[in-house]
Amino acid sequence: MSELKRVAEIKEELQAAEEIVLPSFILNYKDDKRAGVQKLVEQAAKRMAALEQERKRIEGLKVYEKKYQDRGYVCGVDEAGRGPLAGPVVAGAVILPKDCDILYINDSKKLSPKKREELYDIIMEEAVATGIGVVGPEKIDEINILQATYEAMRRAIQNLSVIPDILLNDAVTIPKVEITQIPIIKGDAKSISIGAASIIAKVTRDRLMEEYDKKYPAYGFSRNKGYGSREHMEAILEHGSSPIHRQSFLTGIGKEK
Repeated sequence: MSELKRVAEIKEELQAAEEIVLPSFILNYKDDKRAGVQKLVEQAAKRMAALEQERKRIEGLKVYEKKYQDRGYVCGVDEAGRGPLAGPVVAGAVILPKDCDILYINDSKKLSPKKREELYDIIMEEAVATGIGVVGPEKIDEINILQATYEAMRRAIQNLSVIPDILLNDAVTIPKVEITQIPIIKGDAKSISIGAASIIAKVTRDRLMEEYDKKYPAYGFSRNKGYGSREHMEAILEHGSSPIHRQSFLTGIGKEK
């Protein structure tokens, strides 16, 4: 039957194939002797192997979640935007279901913008609860970036619709939080919950900076997200700071206008 299909048609079939149909795709075309078809069968097999490896990686990210699951709701907490010269610091808090099988969750910095956006939608749909906390530049200047990060994290936790029993934090212990906390160094690459929190924090902050770019287009916020790129630094020197710049971060960069 496969002989009735052109190789281009079979290629389109593979490109559109969901994970669940890959085994049947291989079975249907493994005896087709055409070189082009055999290449597609090999690609399908590689996809299956890569998916299996990803499942194993994700299972490895559940070590902390499994360790504390008997304590109740386990929540990952992480932030985005501690280092930029402009814009808010944003924290995310995520409680995932115990049987969570979302693939490709990772430290948000290791993911492409497109993949982060895709995962954001999946996390927001499948999570037991999510919370976002945002602290703006004026507050950052007032209390310093570390304290502002803690405040963003507290707000994210408070904005959850479910009260967590355990917090898995990326490297920090958050002051003024009564819930048991487990700080994990490089936690966004070691815990699926922290990784999910890093993704929703990063995507939320990136979207905010893209909106700010419309209001303050001179600084290229949609491209640099407030970080100190050459374009951004030159814009500060030419135009001075904007209302969303962190004045405490601009010392020595140039005078305000």
